[in-house]
Amino acid sequence: MKIAQVTPLYEAVPPKLYGGTERVVAHLTDALVDLGHDVTLFASADAETRARLVPVRDQAIRLDPAPLKSDLAAHMTLLAEVMKRADEFDVIHFHTDMIHFPFFARRADKTITTLHGRLDLKDLPGVYERWPEFGLVSISDDQRRPLPLANWKATVHHGMPGETYRFSPKADGYLAFLGRISPEKRPDRAIQIATALNKPLKIAAKVDAADTVYWETVIRPMIEANPLVEFIGEIGDHQKSEFLGGAEALLFPIDWPEPFGLVMIEAMACGTPVVAFRCGSTPEVIEDGETGFLVDTLEQAVAAAGRAHLLDREAIRARFDLRFSATAMARRYLDVYGDLLAKRPFAETPLADVVTPLRGLESRSFAANS
Repeated sequence: MKIAQVTPLYEAVPPKLYGGTERVVAHLTDALVDLGHDVTLFASADAETRARLVPVRDQAIRLDPAPLKSDLAAHMTLLAEVMKRADEFDVIHFHTDMIHFPFFARRADKTITTLHGRLDLKDLPGVYERWPEFGLVSISDDQRRPLPLANWKATVHHGMPGETYRFSPKADGYLAFLGRISPEKRPDRAIQIATALNKPLKIAAKVDAADTVYWETVIRPMIEANPLVEFIGEIGDHQKSEFLGGAEALLFPIDWPEPFGLVMIEAMACGTPVVAFRCGSTPEVIEDGETGFLVDTLEQAVAAAGRAHLLDREAIRARFDLRFSATAMARRYLDVYGDLLAKRPFAETPLADVVTPLRGLESRSFAANS
C-alpha cells in the first residue's frame, strides 16, 4: 500500500526529549516500511525516518529557538502539502486531531484519524457530530467513553521497537517516575509512596510553562525537603533504558483519564514492573500481578511498590514483545487500512489495491492481539 503518515509538528519525529504522539508515529512509520509498504511521512525537517520524508517546517516547534511562532500557520502548511499530494496515496493516516476535517471532507473515505489525546472536552462532541464521515482509531477503549457515538473503526494500542530499550534482569533498588510534572500526573503521590517505603525515588520529567506554578509551589519544595528524591529533569530515548531498567518499579500514580501512557510500555520493555492507579487506560495496559499492579489508593500503591521486585522481569519483557512491539502495532493498523480499502468503491480503487493487503491479513498471526 501507498500510505501517508501525517504527524503534528510540535515535536521532532521521533522527539528529541519528551513527547508521545510523534514518537508513536515514528515507530509506526518505520515498522510499516519494514513490512514492505510505501510510506511517506509529512513532518518537520529534523525527522529521522526510513520512509520518504516531506518536510513542511525547518524544525519541530517546541525546541525551535525562535521567540515568535504560529502553531496554526505551521499546521495549515502541513495540510496544504498533504492535500497537494493526496492522490498519490491509498491511505492517508492523520495524527493531528480534527484540524484536517474541513479540508478533507470529500476525501474522508481514504483517511484514518488516530486520536491521541483526552476526549472529555466541551467542544469536541459537536465536531465529531458535524464530520461523522471520518473513521477514527482510539488508542485505548477507555479513551472512547466521552464520545461513544463517534465513527470508531478500531482501538490500536501503542507499540515501539523492542531494540530501542535494553532489558535489565536486575534492578538497582530505586523507584522511578518518568513523564511530565503536572497535577494530573501526580508526582506528589510518587514522592509519598517512596517516602513511605524509605526507598530512593528518581524523577525524570519535563516542566511545561503551564505547570510552572505547580512545580514551584508544590513539587519542587517536596523534592528539596526530601533526601530520598532525586530530580533528573527531562531525558531522551537514549537515557531511558538505564533509567527505567535500574528501577524496581515505575510509579504511574495518575489522576486523570490517561488515553494510553507510553511510559508504561517503555518500562515493560526494560523488564520493569509498573505500579499504576486504576484510571484511564491502565487496566488495558497493565496485567495485574503479571506486568505490574493496579491500585486504587495510596496505601495500596505503597504495598504494591514494596512487592514489585517479586515479579518476573523476563516475563514482563516477554509480554511487551507479544503485545506492544512496533510490528504488532503496525499489523493492527494494516487491518484498519485493509478494511478502509475494501469498502472503497471499485471505480475508485483498483482491485489489486484491495486484494493484496487483505491477502496479507489472512496469513498474519493474530497472537499479538492477545
